Amino acid sequence: MPKATFAIASFALVAALGAAVPAQAQNTNHARLRGAIKIDGSSTVYPITEAVAEEFAEHAPRVRVTVGISGTGGGFKRFSVGETDVSDASRPIKGKEYKQCQQNGVSFIEVPVAYDGLSIVVNKSNYWVDHLTVDELKRIFLDGSPVRTWRDIRQSWPATPVKIYSPGTDSGTFDYFKEVVAGKTGSIRSDMSVSEDDNVLVRGVSGDEGAIGFFGCAYYFENVDKLKIVPIVNPKTGKTVTPSPKTIEEGDYAPFSRPLFIYVNKDAAQRPEVKAFVEFYLAEGPALAEEVGYVKLPTFVYEKARQNFAAGVTGSHFLDTVGNKISQPVTAAFK
Repeated sequence: MPKATFAIASFALVAALGAAVPAQAQNTNHARLRGAIKIDGSSTVYPITEAVAEEFAEHAPRVRVTVGISGTGGGFKRFSVGETDVSDASRPIKGKEYKQCQQNGVSFIEVPVAYDGLSIVVNKSNYWVDHLTVDELKRIFLDGSPVRTWRDIRQSWPATPVKIYSPGTDSGTFDYFKEVVAGKTGSIRSDMSVSEDDNVLVRGVSGDEGAIGFFGCAYYFENVDKLKIVPIVNPKTGKTVTPSPKTIEEGDYAPFSRPLFIYVNKDAAQRPEVKAFVEFYLAEGPALAEEVGYVKLPTFVYEKARQNFAAGVTGSHFLDTVGNKISQPVTAAFK
């Protein structure tokens, strides 16, 4: 994007579109629905999906919705063999995952649900870090890094050992961070404490004075009393920016702003309970995303996603027909 990797660029909100509950959701008698919906994937998207599932349960008490957090990559592994109905993802599907779905006869509908800002955090008692640059993050996180203490990053900082906490390699958050920091050919150092559960990372960083970690902004917003956020220098503008709903939406928080998705198995979407759940997600998800600390997408994106789901439009807007990556912002992909 002009301002950030996914180009959360200037856009005009289309009033009223998608803000109201879609007609499909209004006409569904949720109380009569029954069945089970299996969801797995991104721990970043989990708070939104779990909030939607809890709200949906009040309307459809006989539908059992289970939401797992095996990471974006782990979720796609299950989704691609038909084990789950919906896959939470903190990045677009990859070509190899798409091909795995094809090989197993799994068609899917891609649904964007929110914006997220990947948050870099340190321990609350860390008094020395006021900001970091992307180059400094590379020095900390890249494989072969000589950084062992905070003084190795800046001479004015104390010789406190650096302890790194990271999402697991199945995480879309890890993939996104790696893409920004290491690029396509680099690799991230292996001497880190990793977990697919972001709450474990929160506890790790909050319990170690020399710690640094990263995860979706919602987990920071939920734990502001336990963690210290690290402002990041926007490489293009040179401005030091803290993640917030405003800076994420406007693209100032670069290069760590990104869209989040759910992927819906098309065959599963023919079942009344799954169809109703996804329609409910598109109706209530934007407000719930804000409630749990994320940023709403432009209203026209939700409207287009609703239209695509209703029409059963399959495939990814970020891959071509043979699974090659197409780099484009979510706002362009869903116009």
